[in-house]
Amino acid sequence: MDAQDRAAHHAQEPRQRAEQRPSRDGDTDAPPSRGIGRRRFLGYVLAAPTLTVAARLGEEVLAPTPAAAAVAAAVVPSLPGPADIYDLNDMLTHAALPTANLITIRVDEDGIAHFALPRAEVGQGITTSTAMLIAEELDLPIDRVRVTLADARPELLFNQLTGGSNTTISTYTPVRVAAAVARGRLLRAAALELGQAVTTLTAKAGVITSAAGVRLTYGELAVKAASLADIQVSVGLKEPGQFRVIGTDQRRIDALEAVTGRKKFAMDLQVPGALPTMVCRPPTINGKVRSVANLAEVRAMPGITDAVTVSTGVAVRGRTFGQCIDAVRALKVTWGPGTAEGASDATVLAELRKAELPLVVPPLDLVTKSVDTRFTFQFASNSALETNCAVADVRPGSAEIWASLKSPIVAQEKIAARLGLPIGAVKVHVTEGGGSFGRKLFHDAAGEAAEISQAMGKPVRLMWHRTDDFRQGRTHPMATSRVRATYALGQVLSYEQRHTSVATDFGHGLGEIITSEVAQLPVANLTFSETMYQLTQSTPYHFGLTTQLLNEVDNGFNTGSMRGIYSPNVRCAQELVVDQLAEKMGEDPLAFRRRHLKDERARAVLDKVAEAGSWGRKMAPGTAQGIALHPEYHAFVAVLAEIDCRPETTGRKVPDAYTGPRVTKIVCAVDVGLAVNPRGLEAQMMGGIIDGIATALTSSLHLKDGHFLEGSWDNYFYSRQWNTPPELQIIVMPPTTGKPGGAGELAVGASMAAVACAYGRATGTLPTTFPVNHGEPLAFTPLPTTPPIPASPTDGRARTR
Repeated sequence: MDAQDRAAHHAQEPRQRAEQRPSRDGDTDAPPSRGIGRRRFLGYVLAAPTLTVAARLGEEVLAPTPAAAAVAAAVVPSLPGPADIYDLNDMLTHAALPTANLITIRVDEDGIAHFALPRAEVGQGITTSTAMLIAEELDLPIDRVRVTLADARPELLFNQLTGGSNTTISTYTPVRVAAAVARGRLLRAAALELGQAVTTLTAKAGVITSAAGVRLTYGELAVKAASLADIQVSVGLKEPGQFRVIGTDQRRIDALEAVTGRKKFAMDLQVPGALPTMVCRPPTINGKVRSVANLAEVRAMPGITDAVTVSTGVAVRGRTFGQCIDAVRALKVTWGPGTAEGASDATVLAELRKAELPLVVPPLDLVTKSVDTRFTFQFASNSALETNCAVADVRPGSAEIWASLKSPIVAQEKIAARLGLPIGAVKVHVTEGGGSFGRKLFHDAAGEAAEISQAMGKPVRLMWHRTDDFRQGRTHPMATSRVRATYALGQVLSYEQRHTSVATDFGHGLGEIITSEVAQLPVANLTFSETMYQLTQSTPYHFGLTTQLLNEVDNGFNTGSMRGIYSPNVRCAQELVVDQLAEKMGEDPLAFRRRHLKDERARAVLDKVAEAGSWGRKMAPGTAQGIALHPEYHAFVAVLAEIDCRPETTGRKVPDAYTGPRVTKIVCAVDVGLAVNPRGLEAQMMGGIIDGIATALTSSLHLKDGHFLEGSWDNYFYSRQWNTPPELQIIVMPPTTGKPGGAGELAVGASMAAVACAYGRATGTLPTTFPVNHGEPLAFTPLPTTPPIPASPTDGRARTR
């Protein structure tokens, strides 16, 4: 019996006697064939007109402490770091437990199961994986499961935050328990209806069949299975060997709607009276309006209904977004200074250098040798494909908001305070979002839309212009990572990493207003950031005395937890140093990594990509392979990258584009413990890999005179078709733990690091500034800051050539 089993056994000992008899209304469990004797869980049947169920505390979601691999005799072992023992995902999972019983599944008379997921679907596929969990335990076809997004529910506290790759981990057991309760209740209702013992009945595909072949559908039993009072029942869950849905490839349940344009996002909602609205924003970051010279003239422009000054700029409302763009461009505003006035890449970098925490272990040249390097990571845009947007209808005494929100409780609570309304008077509806990568942890658009609607006294359909997103939106902060590793006699003796970053805004907290406010206090902010850093950053290698610390400076920027918070930068720096150590110690990079690894799961994914990618094969000059590993949230990923840095490749021309080095091949092996939907996991890995390539080679923001020069995807060089690898292989490893691990952010750090390592080997030069193309001269002509957005294009057809 492992530690997790023992914990579950002791937690349930007081209930054993109660579980040996039926519940107070005679409810029973599923038949013994489901293998339920090993573990049992408590759930509820709730008082409702039709069958409605919930889970109790999801005891079994407690994450096991990772088992340490045997330490090789040739390495100096490292003590486990904080994230090795208890990481951010563990914290989020445990914080969600007390309110797990408030999340319910309902089976209606049409036999369809309904579940309002208290998380945000932003393209990562969690509505599909959640439907799979319900379909598995309820023995219902997946197309008979409807997963919607829950409105903001303050009573859920920490259980309505979407972040840290935590959704599937924290909901895996509670959702299955609720579905199993529903199945057991339907079986009991069928037994009473047929006059048969529950153990003689079978449930399959939403139909219960007796031994004599009599069939009853879930829809026919939904009302009969309902309860007049809340009752507690005990259930067992399927063992992995019984899974028929979990672990199988499933296409996304919203795929057809997405590709046919029928999927509904915030801007697709038809809210009566809500007209297009945009904001004229300042020329520098967070500047403020001092005066507007022509407000009356703008209000009189064709189609414009309103123009008002708000805290973020001047808002205009019109019949069309095109008319709003014309109005924004026509406004003559005098602006006050912003929060980063006069700042540039150089000034921020100098500030970061001054704030670096000291390294402790000195290089003793007579005794040891060292690798001592500093890496710089430029600002990166957190703009998602769907630009920042929201719909708001604020009236005297009430407000209603529609937006894609990953922290809707914070949005509801802060919008209520902003409007001077009680929380109960503000309804916040969570819509599906077109991407996020951390961006939608913040309710910037929702709060702004509410303020504008209140000022105008009318419903608004607010949409940020793409240029607004790049220049006034959220960014991944600029950072440096100073690394020193000492070694002697073939052993790494110490590893120190000092990561210094522009402050990351954690104003979303852990999903509710108390931690949200604490995270923004001048003193507590760094403590909050350091906690996040320690709970997310680890090293998978035995490198002797290991320390990783964070310091943050400068709160003048709009930042956010973009796709892994600190991990991509920290991992990229670490893996490059690993390559340097291997070279100086005369070892192959793969062999060096294998010798120092802590965990066998890490070794398995590393070996898999080395085998599948033919590590060490002979390559032409100017081309090379790179390999990297990343552990995160009880999951492991390894990436092998091949890159072409030959002049004929880096010099190729594509109109209005940056080309540069080309990643020609990626092999990725991922172990998430248990992949609920392997096809969805592959898609997550692909997206993360493309992000990693972009942050390593091409995509960054240039800061000058208090504003970012990039103003659209045209000049923010995210990976394009001509920069993506023609060979891409994703290998999903067989289940290793029986429980899901984190996946949403996993591939970014490993792919960025593998590409950087390949670049270093191909060019013979260690890259220390990322992306490698960041510098002068610019590959584009910056858009002006006044007016703040460009005119609507008229040459769209010409750009498709």
